[in-house]
Amino acid sequence: MSQILSTHGYAESHDMESADLVILNTCTIRAKAEQKVMSMLGALRKIKVQRPGMKICVAGCVAQQEGDHLLQRMPHVDLVLGTQNIYDLGTYIDRVAGTDRPVVATTMSKAFRIPAFLPADRKNSEPADELYSFKRFVTIMQGCDNYCSYCVVPYTRGREISRRAQDVVEEVRKLVAQGVREVTLLGQNVNSYGRKLNGTALPCTFPELLHQVAEIRGLQRLRFTTSHPKDLSDELIGCFRDIAILCPQFHLPVQSGSDAVLKRMNRHYTIANYLERVEALFSCRPDLALTTDIIVGFPGETDDDFALTMDLLERVRFHGSFSFKYSDRPGVRSCDFDGKISEEVKSERLAIFQRRQDEISLARNSAYVGSLLEIMIERTSENAFQGRTGTNHIVHVDEKTDLAPGDLLEVEIVHAGQHSLKGKVDSMH
Repeated sequence: MSQILSTHGYAESHDMESADLVILNTCTIRAKAEQKVMSMLGALRKIKVQRPGMKICVAGCVAQQEGDHLLQRMPHVDLVLGTQNIYDLGTYIDRVAGTDRPVVATTMSKAFRIPAFLPADRKNSEPADELYSFKRFVTIMQGCDNYCSYCVVPYTRGREISRRAQDVVEEVRKLVAQGVREVTLLGQNVNSYGRKLNGTALPCTFPELLHQVAEIRGLQRLRFTTSHPKDLSDELIGCFRDIAILCPQFHLPVQSGSDAVLKRMNRHYTIANYLERVEALFSCRPDLALTTDIIVGFPGETDDDFALTMDLLERVRFHGSFSFKYSDRPGVRSCDFDGKISEEVKSERLAIFQRRQDEISLARNSAYVGSLLEIMIERTSENAFQGRTGTNHIVHVDEKTDLAPGDLLEVEIVHAGQHSLKGKVDSMH
């Protein structure tokens, strides 16, 4: 969206209150995310009273889900932009500016195809955050065909569609030419990349795409997210061994440690399948940092089911996890499931899981103390800087540096916390 707007005379702003255009790019995967959108729109209403010329756009999944209803709830919104319509953002913004009438664009089509697009020249689009001067996300696909029983994504983002490999490679090549050194390839399920482009097969698998992107001269780090366990191939696992710039970090959402719960979730794998894939990953890349997603309190989840999730945590010892309480989402099958869990029980289970995960994360991080790790510098200040390891750990260093964000540096890890590390510059390197 930033790329598109840069060709329509817009530049990113550091200050929301003085911006000509504010875009809320939204998520509806959980009820809490949707509530945050409504809260932010309430705050923006007050700003718009003072500055009526400011335009407000709601894009993404909440926009797709709510459509015209969003304007009824929030009449100060100027543009409601659905997930397949973001590529026409510039056209819609021009229409809103020209007519001063709100626009709702949420049409979805089975014939949808991600259009070719390239980053704007850097001189026309300076990022508001210095992080984005050297690291960027690159979309490789959109939508999902898995229809997990709790998930609204197939309904708000549409069926799975992959971007042409040559478009992805060309975008990364141009970003690297502009100074980007790290790229994260994005998709709802990157493992199934290449299966559908307007309903036809692409002559490129995700592992093949990784190899193509990794060959771009000047790119120093490559990451990707997110993967579905049922589609994790040996070929993709082998990429962690064979591609030098592919970071040793993998996010593999398991959601539950109970086969019975996974079946109700429509996840199409068992815990035995999952553990076999995890073993293969660590066999291929022993220094891999593995993270996951967990949903507690799914309808019908018994105490025994939750105990199995805790057992899985002990067996795998994830480096970190994103864990949430189950919440009903509009139109998904699990809304109608029996056995809903009380908020009290969900909160109790989540607290138990997160407390143990924090202990394991600290133990995992403590294993890095005394080792030398390469970090890519992300932020600098007068007497300190921070960087990120290939395993995606943030490292704080209380020393001055003449290096800039995007530079690589080897540091010695001297302290570990639950969510970050501390390091010092190794004088021998």
